[in-house]
Amino acid sequence: MHAKSAAPSIRVALVEDDVYFQQALRDAIDGAPDMALLSVSSTRAQGLQALKGALVDVLLVDLGLPDGSGIDVIRAAHAQWPACGIMVCTAFGDEMHVMQSLEAGAAGYLLKDSTAHSMLNEIRSLHAGGSPISPLIARQILMRFRRQEKPVAISVTAAQGKPRAALSAREQQVLEFITKGFTSDEIAALMSVTRHTVLTFVRRIYSKLEVSSKAEAIFEARYQGLLDA
Repeated sequence: MHAKSAAPSIRVALVEDDVYFQQALRDAIDGAPDMALLSVSSTRAQGLQALKGALVDVLLVDLGLPDGSGIDVIRAAHAQWPACGIMVCTAFGDEMHVMQSLEAGAAGYLLKDSTAHSMLNEIRSLHAGGSPISPLIARQILMRFRRQEKPVAISVTAAQGKPRAALSAREQQVLEFITKGFTSDEIAALMSVTRHTVLTFVRRIYSKLEVSSKAEAIFEARYQGLLDA
């Protein structure tokens, strides 16, 4: 068994009503020396209540809760803990749930087809700035945006009457690194700047693109023609 460090670097909260999945994640996180599970909620109400407690780095949320939708928890967490990485872990893989979750503030979306121990790497990836998404879900998202793009043969921004986001050269560089899957730490090393500087660039990109997650930023940037197709 791994010995827990004095101050685990990744603080995790879980909103999950499936007792078996819940226990499997408890055991996996308990055996990870770099993680600590600060709270476990089984309902929407408990999940919202947990947001009044200690700030966490990663929040895992199921969507189908006994008393409502986990999307409500995601939306509230994104507003209250903007720096927290939120990841959906669910059996729902339909487009409506996926898009509502991303719009609410989720940065990752995983179907419950992974083992609890493999989830640890996904948690680390999310904490490092990644956006873990199950392949099936990623394909759905891409197909949705392709469908949206088909009728637009010329400038989308012109058709919408919306000005194209004006990114600085450094912001454009960060956006391209994000698109290629680099984490904030990796981008900082590549650009010879601090992680804080990279996060500042990311916040500016989000603001200019009017989005709230990396997945949305990538899709909106492609939609505006800021990235190669």
